[in-house]
Amino acid sequence: MSRVTVSEMLKKVRAIEIRTNRQVNEALAGQYRSVFRGAGIDFDEVREYVPGDDVRAIDWKVTARQGRPFIKKYREDRELTILLAIDVSASGNFGSGAESKRERAAELASVLAFSAIKNRDNVGLLLFSDRVELYIPPAKGRPHVLRVIREILFQEPQGRGTDLRLALETIRRAQKRRAVVFLLSDFCLAGEYEPALAALTVALHSVARRHDLVAVSISDPRERELPDVGRLTLEDAETGELVDLDTGSAATRQRFAHLAAARAATLRKTFHANAVDLLELDTASPYLPALRQFFHTRERRAGR
Repeated sequence: MSRVTVSEMLKKVRAIEIRTNRQVNEALAGQYRSVFRGAGIDFDEVREYVPGDDVRAIDWKVTARQGRPFIKKYREDRELTILLAIDVSASGNFGSGAESKRERAAELASVLAFSAIKNRDNVGLLLFSDRVELYIPPAKGRPHVLRVIREILFQEPQGRGTDLRLALETIRRAQKRRAVVFLLSDFCLAGEYEPALAALTVALHSVARRHDLVAVSISDPRERELPDVGRLTLEDAETGELVDLDTGSAATRQRFAHLAAARAATLRKTFHANAVDLLELDTASPYLPALRQFFHTRERRAGR
């Protein structure tokens, strides 16, 4: 890599640090910790039951062995682990405006990473396509987070496709300690849709049982609605498949929009059924209001 390229890389990382740090300080101060506090609860010990203890905490196995009631004690682990799992497949390079989906994912991940280190939490990174491209174990500190951001922005993936099941299985195997996992993707399911969705459902359920899993869907407006520009040949960025479309046809544009809406609704239903929160973003709208609203919704739910 040339010296100029390295210089440009450092400049871009520094620019995103300044921009996202300002957003963390001005817009998200306090919300991060209030939303994710208590995400880590560790078993501490068992002790003998005393009147007034919550009977739901009774450890029935120990009670049976000892012949008298014992309860489990837990302590809140204030040190959280944030794992950013980011789809870097070829479809993420698409953007009809100023930003691609991958650039939008990088900036959002930076906001989350800087929010984490301000609270002395650990941050880890998984980059994936149709294979695991990079895994960085969770750690603390600004130099670590700057490395994470650099890899998100400049890692050159070897794969073009997307394997969400593989990514989730990797998280399940590699991340033993409970974590808040942000899964950032455009959730384009390649191949036969129903089998791919079924595999995703099983993997989501497996990870969500152990971790606090948050799905972040990043799309582009042109993936939901075609412009009226006549005949087009579109290439699938991940498979290379070519499709000819007559965008001048209102029926074609309507079918395209209907299919996109139906798939989005199916994914929402899948996430909801597996108790996975979903944050939906696109490249044409500011992400900060949506992120703040998402934090607010989680905060209210935690309060209830």
